Amino acid sequence: MIQPFHLAIPVQDLEKCRTFYRDVLNCEEGRSTQDWVDFNFFGHQLVIHVKDGFTPVRISNDVDGYNVPVPHFGVVLTWEDWNALAERLKAVNTKFEIEPCIRFKGKVGEQATMFFMDPENNALEFKAFKDIGQLFAK
Repeated sequence: MIQPFHLAIPVQDLEKCRTFYRDVLNCEEGRSTQDWVDFNFFGHQLVIHVKDGFTPVRISNDVDGYNVPVPHFGVVLTWEDWNALAERLKAVNTKFEIEPCIRFKGKVGEQATMFFMDPENNALEFKAFKDIGQLFAK
């Protein structure tokens, strides 16, 4: 079993982000105070922290012909779970930075991927590999 990671990110509107992670991404809520909320983020610990005056800056990097937002975070899902999440996100009219697609088609590391922002413009990427052995392949 892979050890879970812990990631804490800044937000201004705790309730809007709480709703997004809980209701849109279906992350189970854990401990919380008036200033932060823990989530089970696909088996990992994500904490959203209120930070007044936080304004994320949108930067990106060109990767395989896509304008990829950086920094970003997310999870590698199974192919089936990735497809289910993509359909769920489309159903709630998610604005994608990069629409669900296959990148590096026919190359080492071919993957399904999608990028979108949370309500505070923190960039998320979810990806899947038909062959998980390609995750770190060169």
